[in-house]
Amino acid sequence: MSVIAAVGSAVPDHRYPQSEITEALAATVLGPAHQDRLPVMRRLHASAQVATRHLALPLERYADLGGFSGSNDLFIRVGLDLAERAIRDALDRAGLAPEDVDLIMSVSVTGVAAPSLDARLVARLGLRPDVKRVPVFGLGCVAGAAGVARVHDYLLGHPGEVAVLVSVELCSLTLQADDTSMANLVASGLFGDGAAAVVMTGPDRALAAPAPDGSTRPRVVDTRSRMYPGTDRVMGWDIGSTGFKIVLDASVPDVVETYLREDVEKFLADHGLTVADIGTWVAHPGGPKVLQAVQRSLGLAEDALSLTWDSLSAVGNLSSASVLQVLQTTLRERRPAPGSAGLLLAMGPGFCAELVLLTW
Repeated sequence: MSVIAAVGSAVPDHRYPQSEITEALAATVLGPAHQDRLPVMRRLHASAQVATRHLALPLERYADLGGFSGSNDLFIRVGLDLAERAIRDALDRAGLAPEDVDLIMSVSVTGVAAPSLDARLVARLGLRPDVKRVPVFGLGCVAGAAGVARVHDYLLGHPGEVAVLVSVELCSLTLQADDTSMANLVASGLFGDGAAAVVMTGPDRALAAPAPDGSTRPRVVDTRSRMYPGTDRVMGWDIGSTGFKIVLDASVPDVVETYLREDVEKFLADHGLTVADIGTWVAHPGGPKVLQAVQRSLGLAEDALSLTWDSLSAVGNLSSASVLQVLQTTLRERRPAPGSAGLLLAMGPGFCAELVLLTW
């Protein structure tokens, strides 16, 4: 089994209460011609159950992001700073140095870069010139869990190595001016900005330093990927001259309730486990209706996803970085009992799910 040595994170310094963001974005999103939709926008933002969000830029800058080119340049500049901070945080907590890293995987769905973010991080971090790189675009919210799973796959074939997964999502920079669709109104009130990094080691790589808080580091037991038929327009982007336009269908909670329970039960059964055996749930905060669907589908107690709900309130939905930040909080605050089982899960465009079985 691969080992999750540490998780680090970083968020922009610009933090605002949800109500202030709503009022500031209303002029940009609705424009002067659609101010009659302001009550709808306020209601949707309030129902997202997001109290505060961190934004890549000061709030007044969102009136004009400079088009797709300008917003993408900002994604690279701000994203690199956050990625560097998150990776250094994770490496420090793992007791490892940048030159120890054998592979770096970067995931994002809110900007593009060539050279990719991971390539630009090599010199900034002091990674070795022979480090292997895997940039991944397009997985969306599922990429945090899928990234852990794919790094685990790599480490099974390279059991003596160290790998880093970094997620950078600056959702605010995808804001579409004058788009009054329900999907854009919902998205403008749900998604935030941030980065997270996970340091993982192969089963043969011993860590010299114990976990900083003395807790047991989780190990990845197995992973499971699942694609759902006929759901390609449930979630994603339409990419055009103005950048990333959100595709977000109201059927997402229905898809979760239709498929998730069976997928989780089959996955756990392969390891002689049931839903009741999972002591720790590390779930992506997709939004209130999605989280409620997860809880209903799996029959979870009210407090089973408390850290996920807390994350949603504190920073919003950070796309792929969210589930990794929930994992970080779990490791630092919950300290699951040694030998107990956990399940890390997320869903995203495809529509798809990724399940990662953990043991402490």
